[in-house]
Amino acid sequence: MLIFQPWKTWMVVIICLAGVVFAAPNLIDRSLLDRLPSWVPVRTVNLGLDLQGGSHLLLEVDVASVVKERLEGDRDALRSAMIKERIGYTGITNDDNKILVNLRDPADLDRVKALVKTADGDLGVAAQANGVVTVSYPEASVTKLIRDAVSQSIEVVRKRIDELGTREPTIAREGDDRILVQVPGYGDPEHLKEVIGKTARMTFRLVDPNGDVADAVAGHVPPGDDLLPLDEKGKPRPGQQPMYLVRKKIMVDGADLLSAQANFQEQSPVVAFRFNAKGARQFGEATQENIGKYFAIILDNKVVSAPVIKSAILGGSGVIEGGFTVETASDLALLLRAGALPAPLHIIEERTVGPDLGADSIRAGTIAGLVAMLLVVVFMVLFYGLFGIYADLALFFNLALLLSALSLLGATLTLPGIAGIALTMGMAVDANVLVNERIREEVRAGRTMISAIDAGFTKAYATIVDANVTHLIAGAFLFELGSGPVKGFAVTLCLGIATSLFTTIMVSRLFVVWWLRSRPKVLPI
Repeated sequence: MLIFQPWKTWMVVIICLAGVVFAAPNLIDRSLLDRLPSWVPVRTVNLGLDLQGGSHLLLEVDVASVVKERLEGDRDALRSAMIKERIGYTGITNDDNKILVNLRDPADLDRVKALVKTADGDLGVAAQANGVVTVSYPEASVTKLIRDAVSQSIEVVRKRIDELGTREPTIAREGDDRILVQVPGYGDPEHLKEVIGKTARMTFRLVDPNGDVADAVAGHVPPGDDLLPLDEKGKPRPGQQPMYLVRKKIMVDGADLLSAQANFQEQSPVVAFRFNAKGARQFGEATQENIGKYFAIILDNKVVSAPVIKSAILGGSGVIEGGFTVETASDLALLLRAGALPAPLHIIEERTVGPDLGADSIRAGTIAGLVAMLLVVVFMVLFYGLFGIYADLALFFNLALLLSALSLLGATLTLPGIAGIALTMGMAVDANVLVNERIREEVRAGRTMISAIDAGFTKAYATIVDANVTHLIAGAFLFELGSGPVKGFAVTLCLGIATSLFTTIMVSRLFVVWWLRSRPKVLPI
């Protein structure tokens, strides 16, 4: 137990030095780190919301609208297919998450079933009396739609927050239809809500040239049209009230946008966009066939602008004009780049942590940690002398290795994580106490110095490993079953267990071996 081969000695030394090197950036100001060469380790532990302040939002996905919008699309597709196949019907409407089809001839039921399966394989068909066919999603399909919508929403929210340039946001699913968003260091919650909350569904549709807006406002909207308001950032045409009658038919979908950037045109902020191949083809055909007509650019059921088509636009690119400021143009470009949300998001919980509160937490945690460390160091020296100093040195390397591991993993440190580090330090010292007390017992039992030290390390390890493994099992369950701060505590706890075992079994023992090679005559505990 007291024999160290040269390779093992060098391994311990290199690991300890690496721990110090990779932990050191956490003690250096960030502005200095950014000026260091690229080969120098600069990764640091990210501070959580409770340590540096920021915004906390709990969002709920409007899952009802997911099913409703999907069924509306299925209804339009089914209507077109039935007309093409010359299947007669007296009505096809949406009613409470289902489509009702009134057939002229009930004998067409089998043909309708085949069309439904072709339109959407997830749909189910049930026949009722008097030729009424009910088309709806089974429960399993609804569950899948909701799960996919939440997953897609998480990815869109993540892209939007990443575009803001924030570091290490926490974006996670909560329950079946909720999303937890924590953005440390971001102190403008209103802007964050505006960026996250917009659905950002963009479509390009023709303005109805024959529609009477005043009549539509009075409640007489022509079939095949929608009455949409002008966005507050948009500009109405001369003599035009801020309402538009636009065709329901979508000429080009914003889902085919390839890129969007804020730009300037005649010293006014605009949003320049570019379509992919499919969108460029549709955009070119739409503009080529409708020269002289007004083309509405619609975002979340509001008309951003409705320019006249002066000529065919075949390059697949264009600009969105409106009453933009530089900031609003940048935000719109950000939303378009990140993609549209599959469903609206509702904010059901909102918290903002000020940076002062986070600074207070760091200060209090630092003071508590330093006082605790100082007391531990003094205790170990008073009770175990030179071996206590060795234990303190091992504790230092333990902390360095833990911080370096958290830095390399890009982990986010929170108050519960600091509690996990404090617990780890106590466990590491406890292991050294077990070894030293065992050595004392062996000396009292009459063993020689070297025999007592060897027996102390050998016999204490079973207890040390047993205690650490039980803590590791508890930490694994906390990580698997917990969420948020509980996971942070579990991560630091489990990493701390690994570093504690290494420093107790290898580092402390290496110091003792080096001391024994000096041929001492008295045991210093």
